[in-house]
Amino acid sequence: MNVTFFPFTPQGSVPAPASKSAAHRMLILAALADGESTLRINTTGEDIEATVRCLRQLGAEITAQDGLWTVKPIQNAPQTAVLDCGESGSTLRFLLPVAAALGVRATLTGRGRLPERPMGPLLGALRKNGVEISGGFPITINGKLKEGAFTLPGNVSSQFFTGLLLALTRTEGQSVIRVSPPVESESYMRLTLDILQKFGIEIAENNFTYTIRPKVPQHGVFSAEGDWSGAAALLCLGAAVRGLRLDSAQGDRKVLDVLCDFGADIRIENGIVQAALSNLHGTEINASDIPDLVPVLAAVAAAASGTTRITGASRLRLKESDRIETTCALLNALGGCAEPTDDGLVIEGKAQLSGGTVASFGDHRIVMAAAVLAQTCKQPVTVTDAQAIRKSFPTFFETIQSLGGVCHVV
Repeated sequence: MNVTFFPFTPQGSVPAPASKSAAHRMLILAALADGESTLRINTTGEDIEATVRCLRQLGAEITAQDGLWTVKPIQNAPQTAVLDCGESGSTLRFLLPVAAALGVRATLTGRGRLPERPMGPLLGALRKNGVEISGGFPITINGKLKEGAFTLPGNVSSQFFTGLLLALTRTEGQSVIRVSPPVESESYMRLTLDILQKFGIEIAENNFTYTIRPKVPQHGVFSAEGDWSGAAALLCLGAAVRGLRLDSAQGDRKVLDVLCDFGADIRIENGIVQAALSNLHGTEINASDIPDLVPVLAAVAAAASGTTRITGASRLRLKESDRIETTCALLNALGGCAEPTDDGLVIEGKAQLSGGTVASFGDHRIVMAAAVLAQTCKQPVTVTDAQAIRKSFPTFFETIQSLGGVCHVV
């Protein structure tokens, strides 16, 4: 699939897509709960579908209609299972320890760059607490996860922390997780704690040490909040977005702070958020807690006067693409000026870019960044292999069209 973006002035407002991060966590907790739950999740994507597919393999019954998801929890987990995680790092890192806590002999597999994503700290923690692990990738586990003491690095992936916390609700005794500094993506850890609390799980917290007493999550009716990651692309287009929580634990709500640093005028009224993007100037961005925002913020920087420096983004080299390199390639292919660094990139802004044809590099965030760049290009922007958008925001093109934009999808 190829898509061509044209510059436009957004009209009206659109709802934010459901938070992918919240949806993963809610679906898993509902599958581990003490009864049937109803989840309100207004969108899906390949990553969410991967988690649902794997939970069904573990014995949950999950159906969805018109944004309402019914989850009947796992009653009798299978002895063995093959869990296809697709390209979803969240699915792999969350469900590996969950399957171990259920005592399932499971093989977890996937595709794309998923086999390259770091797993060592999580695998090491599981090995020390009752789980046998074989293979490089696919990963096969055997044995049952036991309660105990776990230590995880804070600068690799907060997903290790989340996966363990979700799994430890189903062990027999108290466990302690210590996250060693430096701690990055703390906001995602906070999101996990918030959602666990909604399901009745209380975690004692002291200086990045977390104590959890096992308890079956409580069933109920839950709603996935609006996704600041997906909404960030819309805000960087100048669109008005409704359904975002300003007090969200999602780190990507900081997109508003960064846009302010660029000189944008942020307007919040009646639950609708919009950024007026004019007369922007370069800024300094530490992306250690907002790595997913780097491509769209780099697209904003490409049209801002002066220099923008993005740091703290070394983990982007291990995403669906090497996002430091692919973001630079995207900007430069369309007439921008960007150079990679070890942990980010340096961008020299221009009043206008040329436009043209670029690759998606199989990365949904690059597709969204291309749409933002099209706003300041002389010629339309065509993205090849644009089906990558299905990973997190499958209705992105339709959303742009609903705002009055023109997307030619072939």
